[in-house]
Amino acid sequence: MEMRIIAVERGGEWHARAERPDTGDPFGIDCRGASQAEAVARMTAWLEWQQAHVEALHALQEAERAYHRAVGSAFAGAAGGPSAERRESLAVLDAARAALDAIRARRPETS
Repeated sequence: MEMRIIAVERGGEWHARAERPDTGDPFGIDCRGASQAEAVARMTAWLEWQQAHVEALHALQEAERAYHRAVGSAFAGAAGGPSAERRESLAVLDAARAALDAIRARRPETS
Protein backbone atom coordinates (compact mmCIF):
# COMPACT_ATOMS: atom_id res chain seq x y z
CA MET A 1 0.00 0.00 0.00
CA GLU A 2 1.37 3.36 -0.96
CA MET A 3 1.44 6.13 1.62
CA ARG A 4 2.51 9.74 1.64
CA ILE A 5 4.55 10.78 4.69
CA ILE A 6 4.15 14.31 5.96
CA ALA A 7 6.52 15.77 8.56
CA VAL A 8 5.90 19.02 10.40
CA GLU A 9 7.79 20.78 13.17
CA ARG A 10 5.86 21.63 16.33
CA GLY A 11 7.53 23.25 19.30
CA GLY A 12 11.02 22.08 18.36
CA GLU A 13 9.97 18.49 17.74
CA TRP A 14 9.24 16.88 14.38
CA HIS A 15 6.06 14.86 13.86
CA ALA A 16 5.57 12.53 10.90
CA ARG A 17 2.29 11.01 9.83
CA ALA A 18 1.16 8.93 6.90
CA GLU A 19 -1.82 9.53 4.71
CA ARG A 20 -3.38 7.74 1.79
CA PRO A 21 -2.37 9.58 -1.39
CA ASP A 22 -5.70 8.96 -3.14
CA THR A 23 -7.95 10.27 -0.35
CA GLY A 24 -5.67 12.20 2.00
CA ASP A 25 -7.07 10.14 4.89
CA PRO A 26 -4.64 9.69 7.78
CA PHE A 27 -3.22 6.23 8.37
CA GLY A 28 -1.57 4.83 11.46
CA ILE A 29 0.18 6.68 14.20
CA ASP A 30 2.18 9.85 14.77
CA CYS A 31 5.95 9.37 14.91
CA ARG A 32 8.19 11.94 16.58
CA GLY A 33 11.84 12.77 16.20
CA ALA A 34 14.43 15.42 16.94
CA SER A 35 14.80 16.06 13.20
CA GLN A 36 12.64 15.74 10.13
CA ALA A 37 14.78 12.84 8.92
CA GLU A 38 14.41 10.99 12.23
CA ALA A 39 10.63 11.42 12.33
CA VAL A 40 10.29 10.28 8.70
CA ALA A 41 12.60 7.30 9.31
CA ARG A 42 10.49 6.23 12.29
CA MET A 43 7.29 6.58 10.27
CA THR A 44 8.82 4.57 7.41
CA ALA A 45 9.95 1.83 9.81
CA TRP A 46 6.49 1.72 11.39
CA LEU A 47 4.78 1.47 7.98
CA GLU A 48 7.08 -1.39 6.97
CA TRP A 49 6.43 -3.12 10.29
CA GLN A 50 2.67 -2.56 9.91
CA GLN A 51 2.72 -4.19 6.45
CA ALA A 52 4.66 -7.19 7.79
CA HIS A 53 2.23 -7.43 10.71
CA VAL A 54 -0.81 -7.44 8.40
CA GLU A 55 0.77 -10.13 6.20
CA ALA A 56 1.63 -12.30 9.21
CA LEU A 57 -1.86 -11.89 10.65
CA HIS A 58 -3.42 -12.94 7.34
CA ALA A 59 -1.08 -15.96 7.19
CA LEU A 60 -2.14 -16.94 10.72
CA GLN A 61 -5.81 -16.61 9.83
CA GLU A 62 -5.34 -18.77 6.72
CA ALA A 63 -3.44 -21.37 8.77
CA GLU A 64 -6.28 -21.39 11.32
CA ARG A 65 -8.84 -21.99 8.55
CA ALA A 66 -6.74 -24.84 7.11
CA TYR A 67 -6.37 -26.39 10.56
CA HIS A 68 -10.11 -26.22 11.20
CA ARG A 69 -10.77 -27.87 7.83
CA ALA A 70 -8.29 -30.64 8.75
CA VAL A 71 -9.86 -31.14 12.18
CA GLY A 72 -13.33 -31.25 10.62
CA SER A 73 -12.24 -33.86 8.11
CA ALA A 74 -10.65 -35.91 10.92
CA PHE A 75 -14.06 -36.20 12.58
CA ALA A 76 -15.59 -37.34 9.32
CA GLY A 77 -12.90 -39.99 8.81
CA ALA A 78 -11.93 -43.09 10.71
CA ALA A 79 -11.21 -43.02 14.42
CA GLY A 80 -7.62 -43.07 15.57
CA GLY A 81 -4.72 -40.73 16.02
CA PRO A 82 -4.36 -37.38 14.32
CA SER A 83 -4.06 -37.58 10.56
CA ALA A 84 -0.92 -36.46 8.74
CA GLU A 85 -2.94 -33.56 7.31
CA ARG A 86 -4.01 -32.49 10.79
CA ARG A 87 -0.46 -32.73 12.17
CA GLU A 88 0.92 -30.79 9.23
CA SER A 89 -1.73 -28.07 9.47
CA LEU A 90 -1.07 -27.76 13.21
CA ALA A 91 2.65 -27.31 12.51
CA VAL A 92 1.85 -24.60 9.94
CA LEU A 93 -0.49 -22.94 12.45
CA ASP A 94 2.18 -22.98 15.16
CA ALA A 95 4.76 -21.54 12.75
CA ALA A 96 2.38 -18.76 11.68
CA ARG A 97 1.65 -17.92 15.32
CA ALA A 98 5.38 -17.80 16.11
CA ALA A 99 6.04 -15.59 13.06
CA LEU A 100 3.34 -13.13 14.15
CA ASP A 101 4.73 -13.06 17.69
CA ALA A 102 8.23 -12.37 16.32
CA ILE A 103 6.95 -9.48 14.22
CA ARG A 104 5.01 -8.03 17.14
CA ALA A 105 8.18 -8.17 19.24
CA ARG A 106 9.98 -6.06 16.60
CA ARG A 107 7.52 -3.16 16.70
CA PRO A 108 9.66 -0.08 16.06
CA GLU A 109 10.13 2.88 18.38
CA THR A 110 7.87 5.74 17.31
CA SER A 111 8.81 8.54 19.68
